[in-house]
Amino acid sequence: MVTDASSIRGVLFDVDDTLVDTRGAFRHALASVAVDYLDDADHDELLSAWRADANGWYRAHTRGEMSHKEQRHRRANDLHELFGGPYLDPEAYEVWDESFERYFREGWAPHPDAAGALDALDAAGIPYGGLSNAAHDYQVLKLAACGLSRVPMLVGVDELGVGKPDPRVFALACDRLGFAPDEVAYVGDEFDVDPLAAVRAGLGLGVWIERAGAHSRDVDGLAGDGVPRDGLVRIGSLGDLDGVLGIR
Repeated sequence: MVTDASSIRGVLFDVDDTLVDTRGAFRHALASVAVDYLDDADHDELLSAWRADANGWYRAHTRGEMSHKEQRHRRANDLHELFGGPYLDPEAYEVWDESFERYFREGWAPHPDAAGALDALDAAGIPYGGLSNAAHDYQVLKLAACGLSRVPMLVGVDELGVGKPDPRVFALACDRLGFAPDEVAYVGDEFDVDPLAAVRAGLGLGVWIERAGAHSRDVDGLAGDGVPRDGLVRIGSLGDLDGVLGIR
């Protein structure tokens, strides 16, 4: 790990809620399917419950314990149980998911600060790529839909059958980026599975972008605020990344 960023030669990005406003896309999808299934539900409460994923189904998926389809099916039924919707058997879930996925994709959009951060890295000649807890090809489509196809997807959850925080996915992504782990920074919005896991996997710098509604927070105050502390740093916008890396 580093106390400054002078040794960083490459950057890995999380995709969802780091480069792409996935939170907004989920809100759009949930509000849209609620018209047919949960008409009286508050849309912000739906989003909060979906993202909280109280039973941890998505993280079970990233540990290789269930498929993406199974985790989403379980989360849909959890949501319906909480807000008074009908139980979705496999057939009913297929209908629900067809609508949900269509609306979800409609909502895909980049965070406004993403392009500028990539421009700064391009100008400085610093290579970058994506490491995500979603499937590789799915994230390629998402990045392209958001105008971010210049970000090469290096590793998805389907590559090794597990995702972050497993150190193997970080090691593989660094290898594909072409640098030793201690020469690479990782940028992500979930503190525990993104920057903290990256540093524990041997990466040189873990950058936590504190997006609104973040899944997990730096509850112990481990990250430096704008300046690395023990390899961890907090930023409020991707527009601050160039300053952290000393390329502004």
